[in-house]
Amino acid sequence: MITGNIITDFCLLILFLPLLAFAINIFFGKRLPRQGDWVSVGSVLITLILSLSLLMNMFMNWDANFSYEAQFSWIDLGAFKVELGFWVDNITIVMLAVVALISSMTHIFSLEYMKGDIRYSRYYAYLGLFTFSMNGIVLANNLVSLYIFWELVGVSSYLLIAHWFEKHSAADAGKKAFLTNRVGDIGFFIGIMLIFTAIGSFNFQDVFAGVSQGMISGTLLTLAGVGLFMGAVGKSSQFPLHIWLPDAMEGPTPVSALMHAATMVAAGVYLTVRLFPLFSPEALTIIAYVGGFTALFAATIAITQNDIKKVLAYSTVSQLGYMILAVGVGNYVAALFHLLTHAMFKACLFYGSGSVIHAMHHSLHELHDHDTDPQDMRNMGGFKTKMPITHWTMVISTLAISGVPLFSGFLSKDAILAGSLAFAQHHPQHFLLPVFGFGAAAITAFYMFRLIFMTFHGEPKLPKVFEGIHESPKVMTFPLMLLAGLSFFIFYTLPYFNPISDHGWFTELIKAGDSVAPGNPTAHEIYDGVHHAHYPAMALSLLVAGLGIGLSYLMYMKHKFSAENWARKMGFLYKLSLNKYFFDENYNRFLYQPLLKLSRAVAYLDWDLYDKYFINGFGRVTNLLSKITGRIDYDGLDQILVDGVGRSVRRLGKQLKQVQTGRLQNYMLFALVGLIIILVIQTI
Repeated sequence: MITGNIITDFCLLILFLPLLAFAINIFFGKRLPRQGDWVSVGSVLITLILSLSLLMNMFMNWDANFSYEAQFSWIDLGAFKVELGFWVDNITIVMLAVVALISSMTHIFSLEYMKGDIRYSRYYAYLGLFTFSMNGIVLANNLVSLYIFWELVGVSSYLLIAHWFEKHSAADAGKKAFLTNRVGDIGFFIGIMLIFTAIGSFNFQDVFAGVSQGMISGTLLTLAGVGLFMGAVGKSSQFPLHIWLPDAMEGPTPVSALMHAATMVAAGVYLTVRLFPLFSPEALTIIAYVGGFTALFAATIAITQNDIKKVLAYSTVSQLGYMILAVGVGNYVAALFHLLTHAMFKACLFYGSGSVIHAMHHSLHELHDHDTDPQDMRNMGGFKTKMPITHWTMVISTLAISGVPLFSGFLSKDAILAGSLAFAQHHPQHFLLPVFGFGAAAITAFYMFRLIFMTFHGEPKLPKVFEGIHESPKVMTFPLMLLAGLSFFIFYTLPYFNPISDHGWFTELIKAGDSVAPGNPTAHEIYDGVHHAHYPAMALSLLVAGLGIGLSYLMYMKHKFSAENWARKMGFLYKLSLNKYFFDENYNRFLYQPLLKLSRAVAYLDWDLYDKYFINGFGRVTNLLSKITGRIDYDGLDQILVDGVGRSVRRLGKQLKQVQTGRLQNYMLFALVGLIIILVIQTI
């Protein structure tokens, strides 16, 4: 059994080893052998070993109520105290393992993918900072620590998305991600302040106890919950702040895998799971609709995209919507379970796309072709024979994300869909929530197999490029095979792992989590509802997945339906989807440009009117008054009065000086004259 001291040591090492690697590489990386990549890879592999040790200990000594906390006083002003520390429970351990695994695979995959990059050491440094920041979010035991690491994740994402900042598109994408997240983080900060004002503590345990005791309730609790959720809307790219994530594909592909699978975008879902007891029923309803709508909305965009990474980006937005939907209907453990399975198959899909792009780049480079887009699926086709490992691992991951039996996504998506169906059965007015869920499931199966068929099957679209395509090196295919293996059903049906079983550890985790805001259903009630809706949900999910896969097969493999003809028939709807519903254009037209015009108008009022006429005018008046008073002071008071008196005294002194002759007879004469004058005055 691991003791508290060992847990503390493990957590400190897991947290700070990536930060140490960041510091070494950012300052000395270029001077080290291989530009210091071994420092980053070594540090993250150690964190993986430590995280897996904690995970194995958790299963070997299973305790659904396990909790360990360590903290220290950071700020103590008497009435205002802030303590920083970490909280380790089963959720923490699972997330640490997920982050460490995906981060390790990203570091390894990048050895070949980023080979020869102009900022190779800096890239690995930023990967370490990213991993440190996400581990900090997972370990945080209070809202202040959470917010600090939350912002560090935002900074890390900006640095990695804009890694190739010499490209305007990459630089703009980094700024867009950073600024869009600031919008959500404003709401997050407001939510934190509302909680602290009402309860007087930032510590999770204190806050949960305060909510259960009614120290904050009603509309104020709902507003605080929605504020906290805004942070998740930004980080997890939910509607209407979904616009930054597809643009973030301008960063290196391994970064996309890391962000989409285990770090930045997963942070929002982790936040809602961790803070679930703070959400009122009204806040949860808002969360459910935002998540459900985003799941369907993003799926309808992915269906028409031709950039392989953007298809996966909108797929991530949609899958995150699933997780947020699960939290909103109260089935937060299903959200955590889908986060876990999604991390495996989505990272595999991104690594697979990176493998394809790497092969395309190599072939195009040999042909000296700098115009062909290596990420456009319309330039691919037939890669199955040239890249068998990449093909089969991506097929396995696609089967998982589509919810096909024997693959991990079948279990986790099924649990989410069952939760939404159970919620609608108890609350018929919210019938749209399962519609969102099942609709997104059907579309997901369609567009993911569309990606597979367009990339790996059919005739090569560019025969000359096809000739130069080859499988990626082993350092890139190893992560693919590992994560594809972890996308199978069997790894999630082992003892204590099946979330559907009455004795599975996810189920026990549900039953252990009865700390909820007043008015919310308890974990037992949630579990019972999901359990009873499981089989209808499973049947429906299999049906919609089958329809999506079948339609994709008929359209892109058998060509029974022409995608081009359907695009023409759909007309405006197709254009809406292809152009992402013109959100960027409309944001620019109705939000960015009006705000820029307003800022220019305010700047004109400030600089050209207020500063020029009021501030500068006030300065000119003051200058004029100072000149006038100066004239009065220097030319009047000083020259006439002060200096005049001085001059008069000086002249009198000169006159009196003439009296001082030094002759005794003169002094006696003056005395006699004075005496006569006195006598004359007295006789008058």
